[in-house]
Amino acid sequence: MRLVTRQGNCVFQSRLGGVRFSHGQQETDEEWDQRMTNFFQRKDLDGWDVRRGLQELFSIDGVPDPVTISAALHACRRVNDHSLAVRFMETLRYKCGNKVREIYPYLIQEVRPTLDQLGISTPEDLGYDKPELALQNAEDMHTY
Repeated sequence: MRLVTRQGNCVFQSRLGGVRFSHGQQETDEEWDQRMTNFFQRKDLDGWDVRRGLQELFSIDGVPDPVTISAALHACRRVNDHSLAVRFMETLRYKCGNKVREIYPYLIQEVRPTLDQLGISTPEDLGYDKPELALQNAEDMHTY
């Protein structure tokens, strides 16, 4: 479940399990996914809007649907921001938490056609998944 509350000019959203702490408009997971997908499919988005939408995706307690991820990647490409798309993919890996070996390969499998179509690299393609200056042995740092 998703709870939307309004305080002043700000809208706050949070997912809830079974307990609702305040009154407000209720939005199901499917409705939220569709709303976010529709948001990223808008043709009038600029870089700021894309970042705002990605921030909302990051703020949820869970991993977005692959359809929403594909729409977000298309939005990143429309504003010509390859680095934002790569960082978005990196964040998805982080959001998988301790189930990264189960969830992340599934996400990559589902969005791989979109990544290939748009020419977007994954963090693994760029080597971001491995430390750049890692040493096999800590004693090696003093030898040249």
